[in-house]
Amino acid sequence: MEESLLEIRSYEGPGYQPLIDFNDWRVAILRYLDELQPERIDSMERHCETDEVFVLLQGRGTLLLGGNGATLDGVQPQAMEPGKLYNVKRNAWHGVLLSQDASVLLVENRNTARENSEYAQLTADQRQVILEIAKREGYE
Repeated sequence: MEESLLEIRSYEGPGYQPLIDFNDWRVAILRYLDELQPERIDSMERHCETDEVFVLLQGRGTLLLGGNGATLDGVQPQAMEPGKLYNVKRNAWHGVLLSQDASVLLVENRNTARENSEYAQLTADQRQVILEIAKREGYE
C-alpha cells in the first residue's frame, strides 16, 4: 500500500517504541522489559503537560497510581482489561506492571519527554506495596 495513503507500523521488541507521530500527538507501543520487574521498580513518573492513554493489547497489565499531589500519595493498582482505554490524567503519578507477553498501546502528546515530566523515588514502604500487588496479581 502506498504510504501517502496508509502507514502500517508494528513493534515486537522490548520496552517503549514510538510508532506514529502526527502534529501534536504520538502513538507508541510499550512492551515488557526487565526494568519493569516488580523488584526493580523504584520510581513513578507524571507528565506535566499531557494525559496519557493506555490500551492493553495482549498479556496482563496493571497501572500503578500515586495521586496527583506534589509528592506520591501511596500506590493504588488498577488492573487493565484488553481493549479498554485508561486515561492517566495530567500530573497523575503512575507506573505499570506488565507480564512478559504484554503489549500496551500508548497515546500521548508528541512532545512528552523527561523535560516536561517529573519523577519520584519510591520509599521502601511503597516498593513493598508494589511487590505485594505484583504477588497478588501473579506477576512473579
